[in-house]
Amino acid sequence: MAGMKTPAGSIATARGEAPLLSDAHDTDARAAPSPAEAEYRANVRPPDWVNPDQAERYDLVILGGGPAGIAAARLAVELGARVALVERGALGGDSLNSGCIPSQTLAAAARQMFRLRQAAAFGINSQPDPDAYYARATGRVRQAQATISRRNAARELSRLGIEVHFGDGRFTGADRIVVGDRELSFQQALIATGGRQRPLGIGGTEGADYLLVDRILDLKTLPGRLMVVGGGSRGTQIAQTYCRLGADVTLVQDAPYFMPEEEREAAQVLSAALASDGVRIRLDTAATAIRRDGDARIVTLQSGGRSSEVVVDRVLAAVGRMADVTGLDPAAAGIVVGEDSSLEVDDFLCTANPRVHAAGDVCMARRHTQVAEASARLAVLNALTGARRRISDVVLPWCTHTDPEIAHVGLYITEAFARDLPLATYTVLMHQVDRAVTAGERVGFAKIHTQLGTDRILGATIVARDAGDIISEVTLAMQRRAGLRSLAAALTTFPSRSQTVQLAAQACVDCLRRAEGAGAAHPAQV
Repeated sequence: MAGMKTPAGSIATARGEAPLLSDAHDTDARAAPSPAEAEYRANVRPPDWVNPDQAERYDLVILGGGPAGIAAARLAVELGARVALVERGALGGDSLNSGCIPSQTLAAAARQMFRLRQAAAFGINSQPDPDAYYARATGRVRQAQATISRRNAARELSRLGIEVHFGDGRFTGADRIVVGDRELSFQQALIATGGRQRPLGIGGTEGADYLLVDRILDLKTLPGRLMVVGGGSRGTQIAQTYCRLGADVTLVQDAPYFMPEEEREAAQVLSAALASDGVRIRLDTAATAIRRDGDARIVTLQSGGRSSEVVVDRVLAAVGRMADVTGLDPAAAGIVVGEDSSLEVDDFLCTANPRVHAAGDVCMARRHTQVAEASARLAVLNALTGARRRISDVVLPWCTHTDPEIAHVGLYITEAFARDLPLATYTVLMHQVDRAVTAGERVGFAKIHTQLGTDRILGATIVARDAGDIISEVTLAMQRRAGLRSLAAALTTFPSRSQTVQLAAQACVDCLRRAEGAGAAHPAQV
């Protein structure tokens, strides 16, 4: 029996990225790990793990142990399938190890620091040392990872009947995958290998001259001057977090506004919030070169035909993600790879090989944890039960966790126009919401779009504190095919931010009643 006894702290991902399990939190990497560090490592890739003997043939082999792969494996064993889960690095994927969980944990610490600064206006003066606070904040990341990783720890998955194999998986045929010296034969397979950060592509060495944003934990000390290149969801969030932690942050975006995929008004609210926090904003500006000068980095910027240089201590690149199929050799299984290395799938998430489906970042345009999990469950049902469920029918919400948050579900206005769908938009400003007024959080809005003349919800955008939670009510209504009118009668606690949705729903009721009574056309805007 071949064993997998690679020390967890030295795992290489074989993707040209940083190890998923680094010693970034340890003052001395040779020192004994903290209890949280030890638990986290034991959960996501036990140092003494030995891969199980392979079955003669698996019902389902899953490549990738991130959110999509784990969700798929759990559902498949519930359906009675024999399942092998293959992970090259650490269980939990980008979300747990280097993405959402670390960045959200740091963001929570940054919010506390921000509130302390605000408290000075009330005569409360308690300003912790930024460097010491940052050290504690990064240490808290491991505590969060250890706690969150318990549910999907390797031994827990094994207890459920999922056969966990650590190592690089590679297709050798239409129904075979090799992992180390083992060949796994399958009836069906699911590719859920996720994505990876794009490099800057402007010269300079990743790791020395700049860091990809998924390596923020390599910043062992708080940089005095930090540049973040990329004004999408990840870049804006990281810029705000480090600014609130005490760094002097410059955010560079090559487009004329942030979050180009979001509603323009949402991007404008976020831009104003970042500027208010103290982020130096450089829109419509491209970073074209980086060079070292001692410990400093000198970044060349181009904007409107003019060139300038900015001196910073560290540079983070957050210019988007791309699918990761490194080392899989999908062509050996007859699988077609499209643009950006994304796997080509149909609406049922099946690849060109009828035995192989895909889910998550490796094939989806929306690269979010909940989207990955939802697509994985759909793919498993289609692969193992013969269901014909379409991913285009699934209601998928997502959220950018800045402050305020930007949450969205369904169609954008531009998408509705492109489909010739006439719509009505109900807008609620946050200063109309009692809870927002009492909490002093009046910035933001909610827009809920319905099909013109009906209460059928087509989409919604909410910009507010906890927008990701508020939008869940709209998402559930869309999933249940309940109209916006039904939400007007829903009882909520008072005061609560749920009033945001209720106000929009009541406006829908009033407008439909007036339109029906007068026999007039439904108004396009409310």
